[in-house]
Amino acid sequence: MADEIADDVELDAMELRIDAWLADELQTNPFVAAVERGEPSERRWYVRVLGESKDVFTIWFTLRQRTLHYETYVMPSPDENHAQFYEHLLRRNRKTTGMAFCIGEEEAIFLAGSLPFHAVDEGELDRILGSLYSYVEQFFQPALRIGFATRFSNN
Repeated sequence: MADEIADDVELDAMELRIDAWLADELQTNPFVAAVERGEPSERRWYVRVLGESKDVFTIWFTLRQRTLHYETYVMPSPDENHAQFYEHLLRRNRKTTGMAFCIGEEEAIFLAGSLPFHAVDEGELDRILGSLYSYVEQFFQPALRIGFATRFSNN
């Protein structure tokens, strides 16, 4: 079932469910600051999240024929302590569920994952949003202090 391709009717229905879920999150979740849509031809949403450890970050949700992909930019590639920095993130990957730290464009660090299309429901969307928020909050500052240690040496 995970390999089944969603047809246009299923994709349209899921798009409406995600729109409704995000509209509710925008109204009721104090950490969701804004929701925007991608290009009309895309099934993509940009969710601006207010954090504490990292002030603001954006989560991208992309609905595909087989999966819902989600990711957030965490930080640029480290200035220093590369081995320690990447070891830190790899060890943190063992504590994440349904997503992992990875290297993306311009060697930047992202937290990304995907869910099979037919497993997407409001509970899973809540879990994804909450997990991304929690993992960024937990792991951003320690990674920053390792990969950009010189900037923190006077603090």
